Order: sequence, then C-alpha cells, then structure tokens
Amino acid sequence: MEITPMIDIPSLSMAMSQNKVMSDVGVAMLDMSLDNFSEAGDTMAKLMEQSVNPAVGGNIDVSV
Repeated sequence: MEITPMIDIPSLSMAMSQNKVMSDVGVAMLDMSLDNFSEAGDTMAKLMEQSVNPAVGGNIDVSV
C-alpha cells in the first residue's frame, strides 16, 4: 500500500499569491528603473549636444 502525501491547498494558494505579488512588484520596479534610465539617457544626449558648441545660448544681448 502506497501512502500519498497530503497537499496543503490553503498554504499552496497563499504561497502562490505571495509569489505573484512579489513578481508584480519586481516588474513595477523594473519599469520605474527603465523610465529613470531613459530620462538619464535623454539628459546625457542633451548635454553632449551642448558640449559640441557650448557658446550657443550662453550669452544674452540686452539693449536699453
């Protein structure tokens, strides 16, 4: 006679639910990081464009 193991369904359900929540949090954090890196890349591109001709926009002519 073979003994079959008992499956604790409530514990399994809770573990799977917690796993999904942690996965969703990880995806949200990754999305935020991707947005931050994208903004940093845009800023870096602007800085590099300005460094090509740093005098542009640096002076203001004022007549009174």
